[in-house]
Amino acid sequence: MRALYYRILKYQPANLERLASLFDVVELDDPRQDTDEVLSSADVLFAPLGFMVDKAKMDRCPRLKAVVSNTTGVPHIDMEEATRRGIAVCALHDEQEFLDTITPTAEHTIGLMLAAWRRIPAAHGSAGAGDWDRRPWGAPRMFSRMRLGLVGYGRLGRKVAEVAKAFGMETAYYDPYVDGGVDSLPELAAGSDILSLHAVANEQTRGLISRQILEALPRGGMVVNTARGELLDSEALLDLLERDHIHAAALDTVDGEYDPDFSDRFADSRLARYAREHDNLILTPHIGGSTVDAWTETEGRVLEKAADALGLKKKDEDG
Repeated sequence: MRALYYRILKYQPANLERLASLFDVVELDDPRQDTDEVLSSADVLFAPLGFMVDKAKMDRCPRLKAVVSNTTGVPHIDMEEATRRGIAVCALHDEQEFLDTITPTAEHTIGLMLAAWRRIPAAHGSAGAGDWDRRPWGAPRMFSRMRLGLVGYGRLGRKVAEVAKAFGMETAYYDPYVDGGVDSLPELAAGSDILSLHAVANEQTRGLISRQILEALPRGGMVVNTARGELLDSEALLDLLERDHIHAAALDTVDGEYDPDFSDRFADSRLARYAREHDNLILTPHIGGSTVDAWTETEGRVLEKAADALGLKKKDEDG
């Protein structure tokens, strides 16, 4: 079987070897290089975020049997159309037991909370420049005196809550699919000093953390987003940072980051400019899940799922 793999995915070497052991592999830089000739011969299609695998693309892949994406969400794949055509979707959206062992995004969330609230990058820069003075770097309060509000209480929200409780923080959550949380987002925001985002991204949750929700936070709070950029109204966030209604923020994800030309224009964005000029906004380039072991295991898992779905063994094995 032939697999169409895109180099933009940057799989780990061991997984590229595994891929080559299972399939005849055709490589392109990204889906913008697709041609009808290449797509028409693909039995397996890899699916980078930011490029839709919809009915139109499936129509161009008459041999398609499996779509592979090492992502926990599949907003870029038309699941209904894939099911109708009998195409296996080999992703991580239905792998909760496995994902419970993948922890770096929760770890990064806690790291961003500490880094933004204590202004650690700026304090490091000051010390590195020779200014050894603690007084400019006092944070307003201890975490143990603060309340954490979690937007979404799935596996990541729960893990973050466990660590927060070890700090002595009060925690609450809003999640319409999990019992025991608060009744509404405004209620959660009004009762939280830190708002941490862990909701899934879809059409219903776009803009979920709106200006109204951000303004409901008590003055001097903090916002952390390691979920998806499209959940958050970043313009409202910047307005409230500038007014010091929100004391600090940390974003690992930004709306539009999967647009093909995003890297070319991000430096001139209001977010990037604000982060360059202020020390109360930390930006990281979607590194929440970025540990080598997590990459290796998640990529390997979806390759295993594809092999199982198609009944394949390595090309050098019998049968």
